[in-house]
Amino acid sequence: MKNKILFVISLLFGLMFINSGLNKIFQYMPMPKDMPENMLKLVQAFETIGWLMPLVAVVEIIGGVLVIIPKYRALGALMIFPIMVGILLTHIFHAPSGLPIALILAAVLAWIMIDNRSKYAALFK
Repeated sequence: MKNKILFVISLLFGLMFINSGLNKIFQYMPMPKDMPENMLKLVQAFETIGWLMPLVAVVEIIGGVLVIIPKYRALGALMIFPIMVGILLTHIFHAPSGLPIALILAAVLAWIMIDNRSKYAALFK
């Protein structure tokens, strides 16, 4: 039962990151009209660095796909981890309204990583 629940949650988590990565490339979801000014400045700064957003998008897409596939879930979680740290810091310092969703995503990622901790053991020897 636990494996089925983890698969469904990993599927939803992976799909969210795939969608986020695809949106960074194709920009099919409009930005909110009431976005705080400091968040607009942050987005503009990220866009000024021309290679940053495409890199994040590709990592989100690949990491999202890998999280969905049980055999590669641990690798996908490692790829998404630094992006998740950035998401949390962005919502803590610039857009607190999105913090609840970011915390839920961080909890899911933590669950995935804890469930795969045996695969990470070699990294810490």
